[in-house]
Amino acid sequence: MGAGKSTLAACIARKLGFRFIDTDKYIENKYQQTVSQYIDVHGIEAFRLAEHEVLLDIVKLNYCVVATGGGLPCYHNNMDIINAHGFSVYIRFDPAFLFQRLKNSKNIRPLVKGMNDTELLDFITHTLSEREKNYLRAHHIIDSVNIKTHMVLKPVYEYLNRQ
Repeated sequence: MGAGKSTLAACIARKLGFRFIDTDKYIENKYQQTVSQYIDVHGIEAFRLAEHEVLLDIVKLNYCVVATGGGLPCYHNNMDIINAHGFSVYIRFDPAFLFQRLKNSKNIRPLVKGMNDTELLDFITHTLSEREKNYLRAHHIIDSVNIKTHMVLKPVYEYLNRQ
């Protein structure tokens, strides 16, 4: 959450001439509710299942760059599905950097709305420590606060050339 996955993925898709899909936007279109509304009405577990179902839809498509929600790789064997059907990239940031991005973001995320600074940093630190074992299974990991498109494009091109 707050790593810039959607922005970077959209840029990569444009450069490759591929379709860009944001799983949160896909869910919003499919269910005609914002992610916040979906979670408020159906609960977080139903949302995780919806993410899984959307992922199963998306992996049937070709020539796509997908930005997932931060939790999607961590439930319902989704990381196995992602890795089996494409090339995965983990953009790794430390909790303090993500805290600053989320604190300064105009986009209020459903899982962190209403948190004060201490609660937000604790949530980020705890959530990242729980999720990282899944994230580290990505095909490519980038450690950089100054991430550039070419840092992702090069390994993506290498992957595509092997196919």
